[in-house]
Amino acid sequence: MRGIGKSFLGVRVLSGVDLDVTAGEVHAVVGENGAGKSTLMKIICGVHAPDEGTVEIDGRPVSFGHPLDAQRSGIAIIYQEFNLLPERTVAENVFLGREPVRRGLVDRAAMEQATGRLLDELGEHSFGPRDAVKRLSVAQQQVVEIVKALSVNARLVVMDEPSAALAEHEVELLYRLIGRLRERGVAVVYISHRLREVFDLADR
Repeated sequence: MRGIGKSFLGVRVLSGVDLDVTAGEVHAVVGENGAGKSTLMKIICGVHAPDEGTVEIDGRPVSFGHPLDAQRSGIAIIYQEFNLLPERTVAENVFLGREPVRRGLVDRAAMEQATGRLLDELGEHSFGPRDAVKRLSVAQQQVVEIVKALSVNARLVVMDEPSAALAEHEVELLYRLIGRLRERGVAVVYISHRLREVFDLADR
């Protein structure tokens, strides 16, 4: 991101912001409430368009008119409020809106196999693709959100205060998952006000 500026109703929220993130890196974005962290991330993820400046991927300027455009470019965001349907299974949530079809019907086996592979890659074996999301802990639901991101081949995952709703013992799982993302060459932008986590996890 180069020289990003954004105003809402005449109020300047971002001014001249530069941000570089590289593959396999955890980059922390830290600041008090109202500093503009979420607005910056929403520009990366196609929710808002910048008033000034450019966004580039691999050195090429990109322009996102919709979050789906950002997703197709390999950018995913995990909000504090998860975007999951509790009555559906893990696999159904991971492939929601882009279900594989075979002979005119949703291919549940393909969805479950793909979801299972991603859970294996993350080292998560405490639940499976057929489990209902409503039966999962908050930390496990966060895993589902990360699997969703990986299922669309995300190259950059933005995490907005990911530990805010987690118990102390669940934060260890989050650390492990972020380590796995880093090993896969996925870039992570980690928004937090918890400095211990920032110094534990962030490369920059």
